[in-house]
Amino acid sequence: MINIYNEINALEGTFRKTSEFEELKEAVELVKNDEEALNVFKNFRKIQIELQKKQLAGEEILEDELVYAQKAAQLAQQNEKISSMLEAEMKLSKVIEEVNRILVKPIQTLYEGI
Repeated sequence: MINIYNEINALEGTFRKTSEFEELKEAVELVKNDEEALNVFKNFRKIQIELQKKQLAGEEILEDELVYAQKAAQLAQQNEKISSMLEAEMKLSKVIEEVNRILVKPIQTLYEGI
């Protein structure tokens, strides 16, 4: 029997060598090394997580919370370093989506014709 985890670990190593991963890594470092950008991003992320927790708990998200989240998102997007980091993350997400599509393809073919 094949040990899929060996293959996945090898894929992780390859993943870390992609230009998309390297671009994100560099963008993250730029944000980390800029105190203002780091604080703006931390605040934005904190708000995102709080809203996600409320949503998962089935709690209502209040209008003022949404407005505050939108303002935090706008502030983050206005910061060039954060914006570049988020763009790099989106590029990397596309690679992940493609890998996922390839991984689930065998499952999809099993169900073809049903």
